[in-house]
Amino acid sequence: MGFGNQAKPREDTPLLGEAPPPLSSKFKTFANVFIAIVGAGVLGLPYAFKRTGWFMGLLTLFSVAALINHCMMLLVYIRRKLGVSNIASFGDLGFAVCGNVGRFVVEVLIILSQAGFCVGYLIFIGTTLANLFNSTNTTTLSLSLRHLMGVSPKSLYIWGCFPFQIGLNSIKTLTHLAPLSIFADVVDLGAMAVVIVEDVKITMQQRPQVVAFGGMSVSFYGMGVAVYAFEGVGMVLPLESEMKEKDKFGKVLALSMLFIAVMYGSFGVLGYMAFGDETMDIITANLGAGLVSSLVQLGLCINLFFTFPLMMNPVFEIVERRFWSGMYCVWLRWLLVLVVTLVALLVPNFADFLSLVGSSVCCALGFVLPTLFHLIVFKDEMEWKQRALDWGILLLGIVLGVSGTWSSLNEIFQK
Repeated sequence: MGFGNQAKPREDTPLLGEAPPPLSSKFKTFANVFIAIVGAGVLGLPYAFKRTGWFMGLLTLFSVAALINHCMMLLVYIRRKLGVSNIASFGDLGFAVCGNVGRFVVEVLIILSQAGFCVGYLIFIGTTLANLFNSTNTTTLSLSLRHLMGVSPKSLYIWGCFPFQIGLNSIKTLTHLAPLSIFADVVDLGAMAVVIVEDVKITMQQRPQVVAFGGMSVSFYGMGVAVYAFEGVGMVLPLESEMKEKDKFGKVLALSMLFIAVMYGSFGVLGYMAFGDETMDIITANLGAGLVSSLVQLGLCINLFFTFPLMMNPVFEIVERRFWSGMYCVWLRWLLVLVVTLVALLVPNFADFLSLVGSSVCCALGFVLPTLFHLIVFKDEMEWKQRALDWGILLLGIVLGVSGTWSSLNEIFQK
């Protein structure tokens, strides 16, 4: 990545590591996978564990990690089998396997998932700032604002982001914002560390009632949140291209996914164990009003605020290529930011929205398309076991997509 006349970043542009070579070492690839996957979704896991029960939550989390790891490797195997040098992204792979229809489906899903992440970011920022500054003075102010303008404090903060996001998303080349994704991960890890320390302290003082199994009716909800938390399938092809020892990529990816799953699982269980039924949809909201807690929440808001234009960039790249001959179009960008802002204003709950995006879009990208493409490309040389596994994951993706979307929409509209 760089400046000048180099190509614009696309949905597959890695945030760490440069192309052309030098190629990535095993450690750098591990770090890239970590950055591609770990994000704000982790903050909704304790709430998901409250809904599903801690044991079912863990079971769901590790199952999803294993399945996503398997499906990511399917994309790598498909590219190796096709042997086409210009397959750089998921969209290119869709085109190589299914022509224009394949590319179109992949690109629509990437637009929905990336824009969905950005909606989640705005909900997080609005909810967190409303909780943080909800002191006696500001409550009076927010009540008068609600009375005068009919807007809640959360909506006000989301609208407050809008003009700044218009400015940030008008920047043509965002490659120099890539280091902010590393900053974002450092802040995420810092926030997780603070939350875990607080969780352990609180668990020692009080032992709230916790449930191991929340019942089958909420298992799809939990899977939706887990799929969202592990979403990063679009990055696997460029990350494999950049690795020096490509034959070791599968092992490095599996280790990364296991590490992230253990980290996610610990975070989810400890959060739920500390607060029990009081666990909120964004776990940092449970921390109270201390200085450290406030700094962590503000840091997360700042990092998501600056990650927003990075996540929207693939959307701009696809939409401008489809509707504006690949040329930069500022009003189209403004329109897309407005749409994302309006959706964020309509959704009441962060974790419910994670589950909706995870169940609908991320299931299709993570499970359905990789197995479908694999079945098409390897149809003549597959053993029955591999064929059965592919069909099993494909059907699971469809069932989870439909039922998880339904249950998430029910949750959203009941509030």
